[in-house]
Amino acid sequence: MKFSLICQAAFFIAVLAPATAQTPVPANIAAAVEDSNRPDLDQFRDDRRKPAETLAFAQVSEGMTIAEMIPGNGYYTRILAKAVGPEGKIYTFPGSEPRGPLSAALSKDPAYGNIEMIRGRFGALDVPEPVDLVWTSQNYHDVRTMADAVNQAAFDALKPGGIYFIVDHAANLGAGDETIALHRIDENIVKQQVLDAGFVLEAEGDFLRNPDDDRTRQIMERDLNRKTDQFVLRFRKPDQETGN
Repeated sequence: MKFSLICQAAFFIAVLAPATAQTPVPANIAAAVEDSNRPDLDQFRDDRRKPAETLAFAQVSEGMTIAEMIPGNGYYTRILAKAVGPEGKIYTFPGSEPRGPLSAALSKDPAYGNIEMIRGRFGALDVPEPVDLVWTSQNYHDVRTMADAVNQAAFDALKPGGIYFIVDHAANLGAGDETIALHRIDENIVKQQVLDAGFVLEAEGDFLRNPDDDRTRQIMERDLNRKTDQFVLRFRKPDQETGN
C-alpha cells in the first residue's frame, strides 16, 4: 500500500528533525541485560551495542509478544526473552540464515522457556498470533532486494498500534547498491520503504551513532571492529480505529 500524505509529511519531518534523546531504562530491561546466562562474548559486545538503551527505545515491556527476524547468534533473543518475562513470548525467524541451528538450540534452552523458533522461507513472518513488536537488528540490509515483501509481512504480523523496530549499519546518504557488499544501507531508503508499507515513523535514536565511521568501509574489517555508525528507527503500525 502507498503511504498517505500524512505519512509523507512524517517522513520528511523525521529526516530533518534532530534525533530523539536517550530513553530511561526500565528495571526489567536492566535485569535482562545483567542475566548471568548470557554468553561472555555477548556481554563483551554490550559496550558497543548498548542493549539496555536499545530495548528501552524500542519500548520493550513485560508481557510483550515479539517476532524477531534473522536472530543471528541470539544476542538480542536472550535479552528480549528475559525482558518480556514469563508472560511474554519471543518468536524467532532465522529463515535460511546459516545460524539457524543456533536459534533452534536457544529455543530449547530451559533458561529461556519463552522462545519459539519458527522455520519458513526467508523474510516470512508466519506468526501463530498477532505480535506487539517486530524486531530486526543489523540485518535489514540483507533483505533490501525483497523489502516490499518483508515490510508487508511485518505489517501483517503486528497488532494495530504495534511497533516495527529496525537497527542497521549506516551507509552514506544517496549511496546505491554498492553498499550491499559493505553490509550497510542508506537509512533514507529504509524509511521510504517502510513508510510505503503503511507504517508511521515515530522516533529515531542517536545513541548508536559513531561520527568517526565514514560509512565507506565493510563492517567486518578488523580495525573497524563493527564500531559502525548505526541508525535506530521505531515505526508504528497505525491503529485501525484511530488511524494514528
